[in-house]
Amino acid sequence: MNWYLTLMTQKYASFSGRARRTEYWMFFLVYFVIALVIGVVEGLLSIGGYLTGIFALVHLLPSLGVTVRRLHDTGRSGWWILLSFIPIIGALVLLYFMVISGEPQDNAYGPNPKAA
Repeated sequence: MNWYLTLMTQKYASFSGRARRTEYWMFFLVYFVIALVIGVVEGLLSIGGYLTGIFALVHLLPSLGVTVRRLHDTGRSGWWILLSFIPIIGALVLLYFMVISGEPQDNAYGPNPKAA
């Protein structure tokens, strides 16, 4: 939960630097659980997808930011996020980039976050 709160408060729209795998996956785990709870509540109350839409809009910049910083950790530019527009293949390639270990040394995007 601390990873999620830190990202939502201190790194809300930060696209510079590097993000460890733990930061990336913990953010999306908490995001998924909260979205699931909101979806169930909306289904039970039959209020449509308004809360889900607001939730997604609030999390748009943080999720883009942590994805770009995760790409930076693997030594890739944030522009690689555009692969998500290629059906199936793009998502699989991005998933691979999110799963692999980051560069152990400092790179063009900053120092190794594991060393900090």
